[in-house]
Formats: sequence, C-alpha cells, structure tokens
Amino acid sequence: MPALFENTPPVLFALTAAFLFAVGGQLQFIGLSNIDSRNGTMISIATSALFYWAMAPFLLDWSHWTQPAVFIFILAGLFRPSVSANLSVAGIRHLGPTLSSTLSATAPIFGATLGVLWLGETLTWPIAMGTGGVIAAIILLSKKDSRAQATWPLWALTLPIGAAAVRSLAHVLSKIGMEDIPDPYFAGLIGFSVSAVVTILNQSMRRKSVTLQWRNKSLYWFVASGLTFGIAVISLNTALMRGQIVTVVPIVSAAPIFSMLLSIIVFRREKLTARIVLAVFLVVPSVTYIALNR
Repeated sequence: MPALFENTPPVLFALTAAFLFAVGGQLQFIGLSNIDSRNGTMISIATSALFYWAMAPFLLDWSHWTQPAVFIFILAGLFRPSVSANLSVAGIRHLGPTLSSTLSATAPIFGATLGVLWLGETLTWPIAMGTGGVIAAIILLSKKDSRAQATWPLWALTLPIGAAAVRSLAHVLSKIGMEDIPDPYFAGLIGFSVSAVVTILNQSMRRKSVTLQWRNKSLYWFVASGLTFGIAVISLNTALMRGQIVTVVPIVSAAPIFSMLLSIIVFRREKLTARIVLAVFLVVPSVTYIALNR
C-alpha cells in the first residue's frame, strides 16, 4: 500500500468500495441488455483476475505463496465472487440494480453475526444503531409502489440476499487470512483467480450454455465492471484488514444509495423522490455515526 494511504482510515476505503460496487452494478445492468447473466459474470470475473495478474510485477510478493493462509483465500475464492456474483447478476437481471443492491442490505446482519460469534468482535450500541439506520434506509428504497404491478417473481428476492450471505462469509475468511498475510492485493488476486477458474469451468460444462458472441458490444460493459470490481475489492480488503467486520460491512452496504444516485444523475433511469431524499438523510448520519464510534 502506497505511503499516501497508510494513514487513511478504513471507513474511507469502505466508502470507496461501496461507490465502486454501485458503479460496477450499473455497468452490468447495461451489459445485461444483450448478454446472459452467466456469460456476463464469467467475463467480469475473468477480467478482474487478469487485472490483478497484470499488476503482479509491481505488487505481488512471491513469499506469500509459502504461507498456510493462502488456503483461506482459496476457500473464499471458491464462492466469492464466483457464487456471489452469479447470484448478484441474476438478481440485477430480475430486479434491476437498485432493488437488487437494496436487498443486499441484509449483509450487515450476516456480517455482524459472523464478526461477533466467529471473530469475537464487539457490536457496540453506536455501531448497532448506525447499522440499523443503513438497513432502514435501504429497506425504504426497496419498498415498491403498491399501485404498480410487480414485474419480477417472488423467488428472485432470494438472489441478492443469498449473495449478501456469501459475501459476508467471504469477508470473514479474507480478514482471517489477512491476519497472517496482511496484503489486500494478494487476497484479491487469489480470490479472483480461483473464482475465474471455477466460473469458466462451470460455464464450459453446462449443456445449455449460451454461445458467447465476442463481437457483442455488451461484453465491454462487463469488462468495465470487472475492472471496477477489481479496484473495489482492493479497497474493501484494505478496510477489512484495518477495521472490524461489524464496522466495515454496514458502510460497504451503503452501495444502494450510490446506485440510486447514479441512476438519477448519470444514467437517468429514475427520478428523485421524497423517499430517496429520506433514505440519503438516514444513511449519511448512520455511516458517520459508525465511523466516529468504530
């Protein structure tokens, strides 16, 4: 980690990760218009892995490979992002980027439970109240207009929730691994590399897999999302290494707020409403409260 960032608090890394995850989700939503979710996920994960290996000559410490903690990163890579990304992209396809990321607000619940029970972290009242504020805001965003007919199946709601549970478990494993190998880049390199192999093998063995058309311009959106997620995970791992699960996960879970703002300001898919304004005013003080009481 460059000296410039040595004194940067984990909260800022967590917020950066949240923003980049929101950007990546929006890019994937655009790409899903002309490509199936499984191929899109494979392209995104493979791009992230290639991005990490491209940085290897500058960032990779080869001595890390001799540490037993490598196997912890490998274990995490078996289901994140390979499993979590597939669930997440499928959720985006069925629910849209905002609602999908909104239901991922369950991540702080899983994260707090694992952090307290597994890592022995302390869930203080200020952190619990801040987490509750984030969750309340995201649930507020997920509330559908009762006058509008639902266009997605009920079972689709389990996709982003399942992704949240898988990611929270991977966060814990990554933090445990980085206690022995304090290298956010290396943790991401192993995770993405393993997930890329798992995802590519899974796609190649599917009988009814959709043929990938390399001239499809939608592929570039998933390449862009892969680069974005790659940077996001370095930021996330740095936050996890320096902070606690019970503090970092709620802040990263603020990604739906960024997603909503991007939908309004940049992509112009949604309109600013009183509900969105209220959600923002819930999240901002909640994240600040968590940061000040970490």
